[in-house]
Amino acid sequence: MAHAELNIAIAGAGLMGRLLAWRLSTEGYRVSLFDAGSLDNPPGACHTAAGMISPLSELFHCPLPIYELGMQSLQHWPQWVAQLEQEVGVRVDYRQSGSVLVAHPQDRSELLQFQQELTAKLGGAGGEQLRWLDSRGLSALEPELDRFEQGLFLASEADVDNRKLLPALLQAVMQNGVMLHEHTAVECAPNEVLTARGSEAFDLVIDARGLGANGAIHGLRGVRGEVMVVETAEVQLQRPVRLLHPRYQLYAVPRANNQTVIGATEIESEDMSPISLRSIMELSSALYSIHPAFAEARVIETRVNCRPATMDNLPVVESEPGLIRVNGLFRHGYLLAPALVLQVEDALSKLTQETEQVT
Repeated sequence: MAHAELNIAIAGAGLMGRLLAWRLSTEGYRVSLFDAGSLDNPPGACHTAAGMISPLSELFHCPLPIYELGMQSLQHWPQWVAQLEQEVGVRVDYRQSGSVLVAHPQDRSELLQFQQELTAKLGGAGGEQLRWLDSRGLSALEPELDRFEQGLFLASEADVDNRKLLPALLQAVMQNGVMLHEHTAVECAPNEVLTARGSEAFDLVIDARGLGANGAIHGLRGVRGEVMVVETAEVQLQRPVRLLHPRYQLYAVPRANNQTVIGATEIESEDMSPISLRSIMELSSALYSIHPAFAEARVIETRVNCRPATMDNLPVVESEPGLIRVNGLFRHGYLLAPALVLQVEDALSKLTQETEQVT
């Protein structure tokens, strides 16, 4: 069956849904994209996240498959962003300048433990991907970090401005003729989506609803995350910085217009209420310890969301005739998305071949 003859529904217009809609519509499939919320202001975790693509940093807490999928994604992000920018004529701030990890002198053991953990998980290759920095090397990369005596540089890591990427993807799918259905909650079944208006048939349904698919994915749960955005011209970081601490890892991701996205919290709860005072205090204190000039930064936004996670915190791509489910990206949405898109495309190809053999 030719691509143009296949009619595909994608449920969920978060990062996965938009990437899939863009990729599949570019390949010639007829695509309909459904979302229970607004397409201009998506309510999901993709809009809240800091957009980090950091397989090495995440490997410290995560199993090896997350790292492997992340490294695969790193190979595709630059090409995909360049293609997207060309199609829509809008700059998407993708930056592959690495990331820097620091710790205060009393927490130096955190840096050593980080290095040892990655070396153990990756073997000899682990040490090759980390570079120790003394105070001079650290200042050369990040002049604002002159308070720290040493750090680690992970040169391969990247980040993307999600607040520019998501609108660009929406513009691209509109240009490709994707049928958009916002404020339309759906249930997914093989070859059909069910809405309040009734059932609509498709050759294939791709369920990328995140927590909206609760009940369809065994053990799916929400994990709360809290983020602050501050603004100051007094501190100019060049790349994501992580502060290692015995109780948490704070990340600070610089953005345009003197803004910095900061976060660290990971709470086993599906509570979507506003950020807690405790989290604000901890994030602010840790940020101040990176550079005292952050004390005069203005808090311009706080973000709260719940990331969809499976029981083992690994993503799932499940397929059956007429239906593919992709879910469980947890805190690794931007890290894993391209690799999982490729898995969905592979599953789609296999299902198409099986259909052709039957007919």
